[in-house]
Parts: sequence; structure tokens; C-alpha cells
Amino acid sequence: MQKCYLGIDIGSISTKGVIIDENNNIIASEYLYTEGSPINAVKRLIAKLKEQFNSHKYQVVSVGTTGSARKLIGTILNASIIKNEITAHAIGTTSIYKDVKTIFEIGGQDSKIIILENGIVTDYAMNTLCAAGTGSFLSSQAKRLGIEVEEFGPIALTSKNPTNIAARCTVFAESDLVHKAQIGHKKEDIIAGLCRAVVTNYLNNVGKGKRIKPPIVFQGGVSKNIGVIKAFEDVTGEKITVDKNSHLMGALGVAILAKKSKIEKPFTFDIEDINFETKGIECHGCANNCEIICVSRNNQIIDSWGNRCERGKIMEHN
Repeated sequence: MQKCYLGIDIGSISTKGVIIDENNNIIASEYLYTEGSPINAVKRLIAKLKEQFNSHKYQVVSVGTTGSARKLIGTILNASIIKNEITAHAIGTTSIYKDVKTIFEIGGQDSKIIILENGIVTDYAMNTLCAAGTGSFLSSQAKRLGIEVEEFGPIALTSKNPTNIAARCTVFAESDLVHKAQIGHKKEDIIAGLCRAVVTNYLNNVGKGKRIKPPIVFQGGVSKNIGVIKAFEDVTGEKITVDKNSHLMGALGVAILAKKSKIEKPFTFDIEDINFETKGIECHGCANNCEIICVSRNNQIIDSWGNRCERGKIMEHN
């Protein structure tokens, strides 16, 4: 039986999972929407991965989690390692592109930039405040324009004169889009302008003050939009590399970290029928009034966090 490793990247919009072998080759992968329920999303993800998995040949011996719900999902899956997105994305990317110096990452609701030297992260920034440079922004504008978001990129490439769309924030961009449409700008020009607005917003916010050097790798769900790729190349004057698994880099990275941890906890895929619940308890033991999050499996508490003192630790177990 060959050893393999599971990595899960769970965010507010999408949940990604990969299983890798000893040589970091992806032997199973899945991408689906979180739909506001990280636990249910992971149950669906595990079921999908199980369909691709050869249980006669491989055994998952370690699990790693990353993303905004990494601690919760790491708890219910008994993960060997729980890591932040910066580390996971850097490890995943450098496993394929050894010389990468800049990583652009744009997801559904947030974005980040990672600067590396000799494979080591030297600087980074994240943006979680403005949605104008994210996938959810493009999805909402696609709906407004009456097209599928998958059509965005190909249509943008047909534009000869991209419309200048205000990129300061979602509200300004949306009102500007409506105005430009009303005065007669072509749809393809507006779409190309929106792609450029995403890039401008990203570079002015997340990339502000960063030393952006090639090679540049672009990842996250928005990296599948060829209109945004072209806009990045036009604005930076550099070639932008997008891997076929660009949307899975965080999951790949944390799977590699799970392997490197040497902490082995054999994993089975049978979590669909297990009842996991989370509950928030406000501790009144002191003036902090901490919210303690308790996670239970089949009505038994398996972990909790949020306390800042010993009184909170007592509350966790009551």
C-alpha cells in the first residue's frame, strides 16, 4: 500500500482538495462551492475525492488544511497540520515553479500577493476589505450584463478599446459600469474594462509598495479568466504564468506540508454520516466576554477555541 496525502483549502466561496503521492503528483482533485457551510462542503468534497481514489493502491496517512476555515476543518478531519494561506500557496507554487518571484492570487472574496527570493517568502499582503478586485465582483457584474462569467475572458479579448471603469471600490465600479453602458459603450469594451479594473484595484491595493519581479505566477479562481490575464500582462509588461491547477495551489501546498510534517494519522473517507456541529458560547468569567467556539462530533466536544484565560478553559469543557 502506497502512502498519499490529503490537502484541503477551504474558503468562503470555494473549497478545494487534492490528494498527492510521495512524489507530489496529484492523484485526485476536486473544486466546489462552499455555499456558506464549510462542514457540508468538506463532506461533499471528501465524497467526490473518494470516487477518484484507488483505495486498493493508496492509503491517506496525513491531512493538511488551509484557508479561512482551516482550523474548523482541521479539527473535524483530525489534520496533522493546519497552515495559513500564504505558506500553503507559496509551497504549492514553488513545488512546480522553482524560480517564481511573485505570486498573484485572486479568489472569490479576497486576494493576496506573495513575494519570494530563492523560494523563501520575503513579503506578502492580503486584501479582505474591498471586493472590487475579486471573483465575486466579476460574477456579479457578469450577471448584471446578462452573460456567464465563463464568457467574460473570451469576450474581453475581442475589445479594441477597453472602457475606463472606476476601480476604487465595488460601489463606484458598478455605478460607473451602468453609466458607461447608458452612454453607449460596447459590451465587449465594458467587459475588458472590468478586467482591467480588477487588475488596477489589485495592484493599487494588494500590490502597493511591493517589488513585483518576474517570473510571475497567477493563481486562484480568477486566474482562469483570460481577460484578467491579458490585463495583468498589459499593465505589468510581464509574462503571466497560469498553471492548469492554478485554482488548487493552496490545497497542493498544504498536502505537501502534511507530508513533510511526518505526522501520520491514517484517514478514512467515511465522514458523511458523522454529525459535526459548532456552537458559540459567550464566557462571562471576566470583562473580556470571549466567544468560545465548541466543535462536537456526534454530540461529543472534540475541540474548542477563543478563550484568553483559564476561566475560559473551564467554560470550554462545561
